[in-house]
Amino acid sequence: MRKVRWVSEEDGDGAGYEIASFAPDGLPRLIEVKTTNGWERTPFHITCNELAVAEERLSEWRLFRLWNFSRAPKAFELHPPLDAHVSLTATTFQASFH
Repeated sequence: MRKVRWVSEEDGDGAGYEIASFAPDGLPRLIEVKTTNGWERTPFHITCNELAVAEERLSEWRLFRLWNFSRAPKAFELHPPLDAHVSLTATTFQASFH
């Protein structure tokens, strides 16, 4: 029996998605959820790891965008490649010593 797993809750962050599920045809589905209280085009944060998993597993990975969450929640789904739908802007950098 296939089981939906809340990966980020059970295993912690770092997998590149929050939920391991499956599509109606039984194929794996990896779901990342991004939620804001603003309108549907409100910017949201996404990690380098989430982007890497999205690119590595194009047919499985999905981003569920929840918006207007505190008032009247609505949602839509984005499929990779994400840069076909949104502009990706680096907002932080990791500094490593030489």
